[in-house]
Amino acid sequence: MALSPVDVYKDILPKTNCGDCSFPSCLAFASMVVKEKVPLIRCPHIDPVLIKKYQEILNKQYIEGKYAKRDMSKDALEWSKGRASSINIKGLDERIGGDFYKNGDSYFFELRYFKDTIVIDKEDILYKNGSSLNVWEQVLIYNHIAKNGKSKPVGKWKAIEEFPNSVSKTVAMRDSVEIPLIERFDGHIEELIDAAEHIGGVNITEKERLADLVLIFSPLPRIPIMLLFWEQDKEEGFDARLKILFDETIIEHLDLESIVFLSEKLRQLLCEWASKKGLME
Repeated sequence: MALSPVDVYKDILPKTNCGDCSFPSCLAFASMVVKEKVPLIRCPHIDPVLIKKYQEILNKQYIEGKYAKRDMSKDALEWSKGRASSINIKGLDERIGGDFYKNGDSYFFELRYFKDTIVIDKEDILYKNGSSLNVWEQVLIYNHIAKNGKSKPVGKWKAIEEFPNSVSKTVAMRDSVEIPLIERFDGHIEELIDAAEHIGGVNITEKERLADLVLIFSPLPRIPIMLLFWEQDKEEGFDARLKILFDETIIEHLDLESIVFLSEKLRQLLCEWASKKGLME
């Protein structure tokens, strides 16, 4: 049987996302191993015995052309869905928030996702209006379910670099979330406030004077996100700054890869609404 990127990730790699292989995450490295023939030895943390065993399997796989054009997102969805399949859907409301209900012989679970509602059953995840989440959003939700976390937020905020094994994810957060938000909203703080309110964010600057603007988002019931924004101060010589913070319990509910994805989704929604609003005006 051919090794998929997910097989390499879960059976061979250390899952530390340390970046020592020069790729941003273990899953990214696994994809390159399978699809681009990057040698396993590029990871310095794999037992040499495992490298020898699995590299031989991979070399044969390369010759046969297996997995060369597979969609990694589908592999990730299959894997994450499998991880979540053993979780009892009837206990989700106590663990991650949301509402459980029964319709005939079928069980469903409703969960707030930003300002929308998604419906989860044993087979699928859909928006309440029947439209589909994209593949990576489904991976996010299945990973959230599979983590089996139970803690409610405690109000202790941390940046991603304060969590273990987060070096590569700190870079990803800066490059794909924080810098793009600074570039889009520097000098346009009112647009950021408007966009935040549109997706369910709350402006708590008057209560928490931690920055020029302090916003709280609740993309999922047990996963709050805080956004701190400092405007550029030319007189003092300070550039605009932005920081994304998470309740320290988030690592009970999401892996680091999913934390970055959720933050990227937040950036996407904020920027899309601001651009759309600008076109309407």
